[in-house]
Amino acid sequence: MLQKLPAFAGVPGPVVIVVMDGYGLPKSDTGSAIAAARKPTLDRLFAECPNIRLAAHGTAVGMPSDEDMGNSEVGHNAIGAGQVYAQGAALVAGAIAGGDIWRGEAWREIVAGARANDGGTLHFIGLFSDGNVHSHIDHLKAMVEQAKAEGLKRVRIHALLDGRDVPETSALDYLLPFEAFLAEINGDGFDARIASGGGRQNITMDRYEANWPMVEKGWRTHVLGEGPQFAGAAEAVRALREQHPGTIDQDLPPFVIAENGRPVGTVEDGDAVVFYNFRGDRAIEITRAFEEAGFDRFDRVRAPKVTYAGMLQYDGDLKLPARFLVAPPAIGNTLSEWLSRSGVAQYACSETQKFGHVTYFWNGNRSNRFDGETWEEVPSDVVPFEQRPWMKAAEITDAMVAAVQSGKYRFLRCNYANGDMVGHTGNFRAATMAVEAVDLALGRLLAAIDAAGGVALVTADHGNADEMFELDKKTGRPAQNADGSFKAKTAHTLNPVPLILFGKAAAGLGLRQTERAGLSNLAATAANLLGLEKHASWDESLLALPR
Repeated sequence: MLQKLPAFAGVPGPVVIVVMDGYGLPKSDTGSAIAAARKPTLDRLFAECPNIRLAAHGTAVGMPSDEDMGNSEVGHNAIGAGQVYAQGAALVAGAIAGGDIWRGEAWREIVAGARANDGGTLHFIGLFSDGNVHSHIDHLKAMVEQAKAEGLKRVRIHALLDGRDVPETSALDYLLPFEAFLAEINGDGFDARIASGGGRQNITMDRYEANWPMVEKGWRTHVLGEGPQFAGAAEAVRALREQHPGTIDQDLPPFVIAENGRPVGTVEDGDAVVFYNFRGDRAIEITRAFEEAGFDRFDRVRAPKVTYAGMLQYDGDLKLPARFLVAPPAIGNTLSEWLSRSGVAQYACSETQKFGHVTYFWNGNRSNRFDGETWEEVPSDVVPFEQRPWMKAAEITDAMVAAVQSGKYRFLRCNYANGDMVGHTGNFRAATMAVEAVDLALGRLLAAIDAAGGVALVTADHGNADEMFELDKKTGRPAQNADGSFKAKTAHTLNPVPLILFGKAAAGLGLRQTERAGLSNLAATAANLLGLEKHASWDESLLALPR
């Protein structure tokens, strides 16, 4: 149980953390949908309320270096945990560099599984880039090299094209060097090839059960070998771009590599399969399709008996997958856990696209509620985000306002997904509308919080909509495509995010800007606003109390 804060009894009403997903603070207004948006609520907050900047990328959220983008998973882990844990990218890179991954029981079982069936194949499925948010292509290369070193004969790669955490049409920048790598490593009885692929937003990598048909399409592509056939992956990408002009990598349809009309890499009984993403949210559903005996979310047609592993365990509560190559961070002493032990009733809300972030990731990769927690999910629309950039901001606000007005909850949290999900589309006008929708919703929510005698900590988990164009490093101006159009940027940014303290109940309180202020400082800050001491393991509070 958290102790009372001697110097401050806490605000009279609820404490609310509002996460504006994808809302960074850019160095320049050039290419910023946030700067271009009409946002009177946020303009007023920045002008009138205490506000500081928080680091939301790199080592501040457990990534290997400060050149690495933050993301929603690690951001919400840091907010909810109150401290920084080494995250998937760093864990996997360390396990490979030190060789621990190859000595682990899971890798040994994967190798044994592929060996046991004469002519068996080791399959790798995952996001095919160096974005370092869900995966890294260097991890894949290391596993292919190790497979050859261990005497395996056949490897097949099922490449999910990115264009989201990396430039939107960069697929060939990864495919061509990788095919050269395979050409060099093949031989001496070793045969490694790309067998299938498709855009990450088109097949396989759904999350939070928002679109199971995506996963079914991926299953039919990777496992059954169904889909348009091509002689090679680079050829497939070029042809699909011609067939679907203007479609960026993440949305490209599936493809299958074939010889003489036969797929080169279907998944069969006795094979081994590694899903090599280290991030969990978009790995859980395909993992369930491979592992659940009674799986019923779609007709698998056939369910090959394989030795399956994830790069990490994606859900510790559900034990998915049962076999994993690298142990995930063991996150304990989360804000939710300790508020629960202190008898603080809590409420969490978002739409489907970010619901797991304010629940599962916030609670330290834990699927179950703590005592006293209420979770409310607003179902997301299953349409391209640029077509409805307002998403479910209004409905989330309705739910949050009702929860605040109910008086049941002392601590509440929500996530507005718009800036991130629409920012990833690369559509500048849609992104400005997304920011405007959040600003409108935020005004309503803050009014309800103020009326209840509460305060809000308004922040973000990382940047995205703040930089919608790739910028020329020499000129600082938007880079251009061959046709003169601006080159869209669909990845997260390295920019800091805001932290704003709002509410009449916060009169006399302030925020401390420190050199190392980051998302992990929010737990202690929220606890102090509730009149509670921080947990001993958490990073320091940023709340400036009255003297």
